[in-house]
Amino acid sequence: MAANPRLLREVAILSISTATKARRTSLPEEQEIPPHLQRKRRSETSTELAAPVNTLDFDKKPEDTRVVVAMSGGVDSSVVAGILKRQGYDVLGITLQLYDHGAAVHRAGSCCAGQDIDDARRVCETLGIPHYVLDYEKRFRDTVINPFMESYVAGETPIPCVSCNQTVKFADLLATAKELGADALATGHYIRSRPNPASGNPSRRALYRPADADRDQSYFLFATTQEQIDYLRFPLGGLPKAETRRLAEEMGLVVAKKADSQDICFVPQGKYSDIITKLKPNSALAGEIVHLDGRVLGSHDGILHYTIGQRRGIGVATGEPLYVVFLDARSRRVIVGPKEALETHRVYLRDVNWLGDEPLAEAASGEGFACYAKVRSTRAPTPAVLRADAHGICVDLTVGEAGVAPGQACALYSAPGDDARVFGGGFVERSEREPAAEASLRALLSRPVAA
Repeated sequence: MAANPRLLREVAILSISTATKARRTSLPEEQEIPPHLQRKRRSETSTELAAPVNTLDFDKKPEDTRVVVAMSGGVDSSVVAGILKRQGYDVLGITLQLYDHGAAVHRAGSCCAGQDIDDARRVCETLGIPHYVLDYEKRFRDTVINPFMESYVAGETPIPCVSCNQTVKFADLLATAKELGADALATGHYIRSRPNPASGNPSRRALYRPADADRDQSYFLFATTQEQIDYLRFPLGGLPKAETRRLAEEMGLVVAKKADSQDICFVPQGKYSDIITKLKPNSALAGEIVHLDGRVLGSHDGILHYTIGQRRGIGVATGEPLYVVFLDARSRRVIVGPKEALETHRVYLRDVNWLGDEPLAEAASGEGFACYAKVRSTRAPTPAVLRADAHGICVDLTVGEAGVAPGQACALYSAPGDDARVFGGGFVERSEREPAAEASLRALLSRPVAA
């Protein structure tokens, strides 16, 4: 089976390892995929242990089903590989090198670092499955890190993990899995998917919140497209984290006691400004700190040092509790005000990914679509209505939310509890506050700024 030249041009295969061999190499453009990785069907008389049923919902035996596992070097993806290997699937492990570990700012415990790559290799050796390490540094920089920096400098609160899933993991890696003849790409995310057949698409699937609500990662996966969902599998969706670790111990995996990785792998200790100023010099431009009522209260060293909803460390003292209400990148102003000015009941969305059964235009028309929404990963979904108006697609939050920032995700669900279906969502383009605060902000933004 000849390798796709585009694959080998765009994705350098840095290392290939099996249970008995690991080496560093680059494949020539026209070199074929090694014979031991080519798709093959085992004899029905094979003595290897196989699951009696295909737990991944394919209409064939596990041994005839090839699965690529996205392996970060952590316990979750490692256990996924182990479970599938035990069940008799034809498993390949792939780890992505996402940034230059010598030059990038990173910390222990971040995903996709050098130690994680070695841990993934050792897990694959233990399980006896092939392992790829793919160089996606440039792709990750272009589609995740650079947009993250531009968004933050523009006064937004981006979520790079969503972008990484959208582009690198569920687009590029998924395409690579298909190039390797895989039937599915499996990950260690805590989310569930189930068959949801539709007219013209009998293989259609839907996403649901996981059994372990404390590990729910559905918020970061709202942008997963229907085509990607149909190809992806999430074997940990029905397991609690404690059971995942128990299985890792039982399998003798080196990562059984490894600490969980942080969400943003390239940001040291949560200090976004550090990585931005390192990779994008001169991005922190000074400006004014202004009250909603128009008073200039002080100055700052760059809006990238602030986030909407922030109270501590603003840099001004007026005798009243003040919060960051808005970041005006155009005029480099940090706008502050009282806590009630943060209250938000409507958000307008961009880049909406709709996963409902009816078309978005139909669902959002008229009285709108009753659902549940969350604008922060740590919050439970609350009652909401998705609707369309003259300004675009918006979500009305029945309960309200404090400090919703542009760039945040808004994920939509069928219900508030476990096992709720994921209806997709979008990125917050702008939010509407209480009428008085909204009027004050609009008046302030309309005023010319002194040079």
